[in-house]
Amino acid sequence: MRLGFQVSIRAKIYEAVDRAKELGAETMQIFSRNPRGWQVLELDRDDTQDFKNRRKRENIFPLFVHIPYLINIASPDKRLYVKSINAYVEDIMRADLLGAEFFVTHLGNHMGKGEENGIKRFKDALNIVIAKSNPKLTILLETTAGSGSSLGYRFEQIASIIDRIEHKEKIGVCLDTQHVYAAGYNIVNDLNGTIRTFDGIIGINKLMAIHLNDSKSALGSHVDRHEHIGKGKIGLSAFQKILNHPKLKHLPFVMETPKRTAEDDFNNMKIVRKLCKMKPLTSKCVARRHFATK
Repeated sequence: MRLGFQVSIRAKIYEAVDRAKELGAETMQIFSRNPRGWQVLELDRDDTQDFKNRRKRENIFPLFVHIPYLINIASPDKRLYVKSINAYVEDIMRADLLGAEFFVTHLGNHMGKGEENGIKRFKDALNIVIAKSNPKLTILLETTAGSGSSLGYRFEQIASIIDRIEHKEKIGVCLDTQHVYAAGYNIVNDLNGTIRTFDGIIGINKLMAIHLNDSKSALGSHVDRHEHIGKGKIGLSAFQKILNHPKLKHLPFVMETPKRTAEDDFNNMKIVRKLCKMKPLTSKCVARRHFATK
């Protein structure tokens, strides 16, 4: 088991490694650029090498790069569809340059044209993306809460996409605890049942990472609202079972919990380590708390 966070790349990208280390993280997730805009700055060669060197030195792995929010390769709009494919290819190549092991992607939105149409658009685009980028990394399809016209809130949708991808060896799944709970999978009272369902539909061998988030929203609400570990509807008891489940505990766990104060990430890490009976953070890990929000 390796624990980590979504970490800011503000200022120099290599500083994200320092922030992750100060939080006691063993794995980390980043955006390689502004996640809410189309414009992108080229990665500086020296900064990129420094990032890789620091990550190796600090033994932080695997590295997850998350897709920007605006990209939608399920879109029925031709202009947005083409733009999204091009941006997707660019982001995959950036992630490979950074030495990332995984690239986490949402499945996009069908924008009112129906789920089957969205799934077809997504799989066609993803086949193009893989052919153009030839990634070294593995692309992880992230489970979603199912708000609006978003795809990926049912395991069947994810399985349908994987079945239509030419290079299936390049594809895995990232399960988000908040998202699956909001999508209607009762991981609080029936975790084993949810895992059996996942295994029967997708295959447990495809599950390669967990986004560990509590939920502000109720079971089956389809509302994507993350909360601190143990402070939401999922609760401490359920997280203890998730973290120690024999089919999950070997996976990397990345927290995308709220960052309202400089203490938030440290508190979440402390709680999670206690739940999975790991050693507490050393004083070195908590010495410079300003990194949590830098």
